[in-house]
Amino acid sequence: MATRPTASALKKRHREVRDGQPANWRIRIHRAISWLQRAEREHDDTDARFLFLWIALNAAYAREFGFEQSERDQARQFIDRLVRHDGEGRLQQMLFEQFSGPIRTLLDNRFVFEPFWRALREHDASNGWERQFDSARKLAMRALMTRQTGVVLSIIADRLYVLRNQLMHGGATWNSAANRQQLHDAVAILAAMVPEIIGLMIDHPEPDQSGITFPMLDALA
Repeated sequence: MATRPTASALKKRHREVRDGQPANWRIRIHRAISWLQRAEREHDDTDARFLFLWIALNAAYAREFGFEQSERDQARQFIDRLVRHDGEGRLQQMLFEQFSGPIRTLLDNRFVFEPFWRALREHDASNGWERQFDSARKLAMRALMTRQTGVVLSIIADRLYVLRNQLMHGGATWNSAANRQQLHDAVAILAAMVPEIIGLMIDHPEPDQSGITFPMLDALA
């Protein structure tokens, strides 16, 4: 298994090239590394580590506030751009290494599948969510085998987003036994994925014309 870059190693790499990067792109990377570094120091609290890793990912791609679907679309577009830059196949390799473990068990977990919760809320007894669930798992497997990295990452991102919403909106108890498996899987996936994403951003800066929601200010009025 390949060694993943640490936050310290990424920070060192970024210092060597950051002066030649667009300002907003540089800020995204700096912020993402800072949260990854904090996540790496968290060994005992799985909930906290997941949230720190999620903030690192969010720092890398978030542009503006919007509705949930809008944010998901931003994440998908960001992933698609990264995959186009990933000539060495870093993300694909990460998926192969993780697929037989945390990715597979996350995809098999109905508690991070949004249609399951929707059916529960709407008292839908048709079991339509189960057909969608099976279809999504098969799609992820086919996409992995045919090296459709963006498709696999988008499916994983959707599952992680359900878990993110559960925690951030108070839909779970801290350190609950009810969601340990999906949290452990999510942390393993994000801990492998986020450093690769930051590394690709360091190596392939973009103009980032859309800007960032909270830019750095020299002084506050």
